[in-house]
Amino acid sequence: MVAKHLRGRDITDERVLAAMERVPREVFVPDDLRRRAYADAALPIGSGQTISQPYMVARICEELGLDGDERVLDVGTGSGYQAAVLAELGAEVHSIERIPELAEQARRNLLAAGAHTVTVHVGDGSRGLPEHAPFDAIAVAAAAPELPQGLYDQLTQGGRLVVPIGARSDQRLEVIVRRTEGAAVLRSVPCRFVPLLGEGGFEA
Repeated sequence: MVAKHLRGRDITDERVLAAMERVPREVFVPDDLRRRAYADAALPIGSGQTISQPYMVARICEELGLDGDERVLDVGTGSGYQAAVLAELGAEVHSIERIPELAEQARRNLLAAGAHTVTVHVGDGSRGLPEHAPFDAIAVAAAAPELPQGLYDQLTQGGRLVVPIGARSDQRLEVIVRRTEGAAVLRSVPCRFVPLLGEGGFEA
C-alpha cells in the first residue's frame, strides 16, 4: 500500500509514510472487508459512514505538517483509522464522532491497534472541542459547505486546518492556516467525502 499508493504517487513526508506502515489498517475495517483493507479505496464501516482511502488519509496528515509534539483534533472518528495515524505523528489526539456506536467501536479498534494517546469523544464534530482547545492541527474527514468557523477558532496561531469544503458531491480539500490577519488557504485539491453534519456543517 505504502509503496504503490502513497510513495508511488505524491506523498513524500517520510514520517507520514512510516506512520502509515505502522498502523494495521485491517483492524479498522469490518471483518468481511479485511481482504480489501490495503486497497486504495474508501470502505463502508456501517451507519452510512466510510473509512477514507489510504491516500487521502496520508494526504491530510502530510498537509498538517506535524513534528511530533502537537495537540491534534480529528473530526469524524469513524473507524478510528485516521486518529491512529495521527497518534503516530502528534503527541496528543482528540477525536470526535457524532454516532455513539461508531465511537465505541473506534475505541475498541484503537485499543487493538495500540493507539493509546487518542481520546474519543461523542458529539457534534462541526463544533469541535472548545473545552480542549487550542489545537495545533485539525483534520476533518467530512465535507463542510464552507469554512467551519468554530473549528478555525480553536486553532493556535499558525495552526493548520485541513477540511473538505463544497457541496455534498463536489468538494475541494483545503489547507487553511490561522494567521493574525485572517485565514490563509495554502492549497486546494478535488476530493469527495461524506458530509459533515451539525451546527457548522450540513443539516441532517
